[in-house]
Amino acid sequence: MNLKGYLSAKKKIVDSKLDKYMPKETEYPQIIHEAVRYSVFSGGKRLRPILMLAAGEIFLQEERILLPAACAIELIHNYSLVHDDLPAMDNDEYRRGRLTSHKKFGEDIAILAGDALLTIAFEILSEEVKDSKLALRVINLISKAIGTFGMIGGQVVDISWDKDKAELPELEFVCTHKTGALIAVSLRIGAVLSGATKREEEALYEYGKLIGIAFQVKDDILDEKLDREKGFNYPAFLGIEESKKRAEDLINKALVKLDGFGKRADILRQIAKFIIKRKE
Repeated sequence: MNLKGYLSAKKKIVDSKLDKYMPKETEYPQIIHEAVRYSVFSGGKRLRPILMLAAGEIFLQEERILLPAACAIELIHNYSLVHDDLPAMDNDEYRRGRLTSHKKFGEDIAILAGDALLTIAFEILSEEVKDSKLALRVINLISKAIGTFGMIGGQVVDISWDKDKAELPELEFVCTHKTGALIAVSLRIGAVLSGATKREEEALYEYGKLIGIAFQVKDDILDEKLDREKGFNYPAFLGIEESKKRAEDLINKALVKLDGFGKRADILRQIAKFIIKRKE
């Protein structure tokens, strides 16, 4: 299967499972359930859960074992987007071509929708990961990835940078924490739930960290015109061409991390290359 077909097939599988986990819009109180479903089913790529599934495939792990954690990761990602769009954060009006949650439902419901998505994610993990020791480890890894030393920490730096004093290390901190941490932990959890060795787990985690940064660099390149006034992006510091070189270098380093897996990691290799070739 080519990469486009693979991504499409896996997205359908993840979406189907997400639909089963999410409360129906008709359940009382309807507005919050409408809001969480609006955010989740708004056309995302499902990159993080797909990366987790692809990591598990290296070890021939059954998809059903990985899907609950994969869905939880996607819900956490969407919670972060809902909160990121709020007036107190980035104050965005549109995401994925649709009104953002707070524009559609109001700021109060949007905040609660984000909270609900995060809560549902941990509910899934605690109920669906049957091995209690594995469940605790997965919950611990995710908690660290999204806390103040992970995604939240990256968001703090992102909203508090000083345009007159900001330097490249600050931007790199945002990329590795706000964007990269959740991508990297998706790979790690795929390995953990598949019985990988510590060395294999670390290799996939390092691959995840590298493609996570490359993903953000590419986003910055694609959004360069939109973000030019903000100035806190890779093109602002490095220029477009140097930013492209930075993304390619990161992907090449990520590919090296997969050397020990042979052909079993071919999908992950294709995904890495896709990250810097994508047009949106």
